Amino acid sequence: MKVYFSTDTIPAFQKAVVTIGTFDGVHTGHKSILAQLKQEAARIGGETVIITFHPHPRKVIVSGQPGIQLINTIDEKIELLHKNGIDHLVVVPFTDEFASQSPEAYIEQFLVEKFHPHTVIIGYDHRFGKNRQGDYKLLEDYSARLGFNLMEIPAHVINDNTVSSTRIREAVLMGNTDAANTLLGYDFFFEGTVVDGNKLGRTLGYPTANLRIENEEKLIPGNGIYAVEVEVRNKKNEISTRLKGMMSIGIRPTIGGTDRVIEVNIFDFNADIYGTTLRVYVKKYLRPEVKFNGLEALVEQLAKDKEDTLKVLGE
Repeated sequence: MKVYFSTDTIPAFQKAVVTIGTFDGVHTGHKSILAQLKQEAARIGGETVIITFHPHPRKVIVSGQPGIQLINTIDEKIELLHKNGIDHLVVVPFTDEFASQSPEAYIEQFLVEKFHPHTVIIGYDHRFGKNRQGDYKLLEDYSARLGFNLMEIPAHVINDNTVSSTRIREAVLMGNTDAANTLLGYDFFFEGTVVDGNKLGRTLGYPTANLRIENEEKLIPGNGIYAVEVEVRNKKNEISTRLKGMMSIGIRPTIGGTDRVIEVNIFDFNADIYGTTLRVYVKKYLRPEVKFNGLEALVEQLAKDKEDTLKVLGE
């Protein structure tokens, strides 16, 4: 898959079959849209083109809106779409200027002039242009005039997408990993940089990698203890095999903590990984965070957590 971060750098596509959307999660609901895109491109001997936006349009349109939590970072979205066999991904910078163009200018000067689409596959409820005034009917009027085909994504598919994206976010935050991973079609994952912690885990016999999340918009699971698999990604971008472990997210009430911390205990692993990136695949929520009556009780629970994790991960 070829990726472009500006419409000024895109080539002349051959019979471009185009769809447009945020595609957050690249989840099972999106798969039907991608399948339709690829099917139509194969039928006419064309190329699949996805147009997406960065930053998320809501962040620009609703000025200063806090708390936008995305299932995927832009890099993760690119990785997932690549795995789905898309030919071209165009990441359009979403700015105030872009948001303020008229619907007619969006169609003529952006969609047609830049992409020269053979076919546009779009949802019946797609909105575009200033104040989201453009709609499917306007695209339909212009398609005949400007010479591109228009195909509708059925209402039930659009509604399923809306529901599943929302449900995935809620499921991840609530620790409902089974539901989240089923809707995604893959294990929810996130990345963090390994940083110094208080090294208490080491003294307890369960050394942990403390993670700092670099992207503030990335969705992170709710507090609790999880069975996970991890990949260590070093500074040379070399990736380890999947390693088994357990993760704690929370404030560590047993030791009087107040700051939210993400800690991963990687089983049978003792390498120095400070400063590297850890990708965490969240496999199963085990239990809520609990305040124990002292460190001895905490260690007993950690032993049980490890046992439960190994059962989940197939050992």
